[in-house]
Amino acid sequence: MRGGLEAGSLVGMITHLALTLALLNPAPSPSPAPTEKMEISEVSVPVDWDRPEGRAITLKVGRLPATGKAEGSVLIAYGGPGAPGILLTETMPQMWAELRKRMNIVTWDTRGYGKQVQGTSTALPCTWTRVPIPAFPEDDADFARLSDLNRGLAEPCRSSDPELFANMSSADHARDMEAIRKTIGEPKLTFYGASYAGFYGQAYARLFPGKVRAMVLDGTWNHSAADWNRELELSALQNEQAMGRYFASCEREACRPAFWQKLVAKADRTPIPAGAGLAYDGRDLQGLAQSFVRQGPKGWSALAEAITKAARGDASGFVPARGLRFPDAANGVTECTDWPRFAGRKDMAATVARLNRIAPNTGTAGTMATATLNCVGWPAGVTNPPAPLPKGLPPLVGAGAWGESDAVARVLAQVPGSGLVRHDGPGHTLYPSNECARGHLNRYLTGLVVPAPGTTC
Repeated sequence: MRGGLEAGSLVGMITHLALTLALLNPAPSPSPAPTEKMEISEVSVPVDWDRPEGRAITLKVGRLPATGKAEGSVLIAYGGPGAPGILLTETMPQMWAELRKRMNIVTWDTRGYGKQVQGTSTALPCTWTRVPIPAFPEDDADFARLSDLNRGLAEPCRSSDPELFANMSSADHARDMEAIRKTIGEPKLTFYGASYAGFYGQAYARLFPGKVRAMVLDGTWNHSAADWNRELELSALQNEQAMGRYFASCEREACRPAFWQKLVAKADRTPIPAGAGLAYDGRDLQGLAQSFVRQGPKGWSALAEAITKAARGDASGFVPARGLRFPDAANGVTECTDWPRFAGRKDMAATVARLNRIAPNTGTAGTMATATLNCVGWPAGVTNPPAPLPKGLPPLVGAGAWGESDAVARVLAQVPGSGLVRHDGPGHTLYPSNECARGHLNRYLTGLVVPAPGTTC
């Protein structure tokens, strides 16, 4: 049937929840009322940064001026990709109140993401949606069909503006950030990037290492790995560890690894009915379980009930309360240009087998091995693949909860003197909801005070 992805990665962050609801509900819906209007300006940038004299597009940039004496500006991005920076900042200015005492808050609506997600920069005429992750192809013919299917899904979006479609990677967003830095007159960039925007930051660090003053990577993952296969393995191991917390949470039969593995194997042989014509195979269960285990104790209890019911032949406890009913992923206009994809079925099969050995309880669920299946055959290449950070960067700071802190730590390990703020619990990003972490991050963004080793919040 279908496989897993970062099913719980948006849990706990209001900005990402707002964007997700917009993606899941394409029909117009009331927007949160702005509580403080930003100063809006426009920046003209090339649609293709390799052709600076070619066609230009417009970025809308917003600024909340400092409430005290301004010592500089912080450029912030909420991720998504495509989160509308201006709207989200206008509706949540209180989140930045302490930082604004010393810094101007600057954000922008990223290129390509338009009215559907309430962005105001030059838009790529697309329908932003999520689609179920397909099955792993069983033979070369299936792999070719998957390639054609993905190409067909992308074509209406690509054909509307082929040039912009091909220039939507995190590196393109990073070059836009450099144009914004120059426009606001900052000698070096001070940047806060949440979730997917952490990849914009990592791309910026590679492209403009001499222009980085300070950079916070909050609740993000490692796009700076030298060995991508190893990074996939570490991602699978993190998901296995998350499942291990669930197993340790109770003594019921449903909390035993052997019981879970037996259920997954049974579902792989015969998908388990989940009501309303649904049936889940083992990979579906592994993917959907991720959304439970990443919630902590609340999710663990619900997962135990769902597993118990599924063992009796009713997998309805795994059906998401809203959104798609199978593990899904966003259409990958940005994502498919950022992450390696399988070149063929042989490569795919070897990776799947390796991850299943490494993570017997979670397999490929929650890794890019499944999330990028929708990129096979995509009519735009991987123009911004993961790559190590350069030498000479100033200390960076990362933040994250379970799993995310481990991933961002692998980024920071490449930059001597960097610091990390960990939260030993569930959640996605720390700045919006963790006052302790917000204090550490603000001290770094203003005064370049790097959190001490072992800092937890």
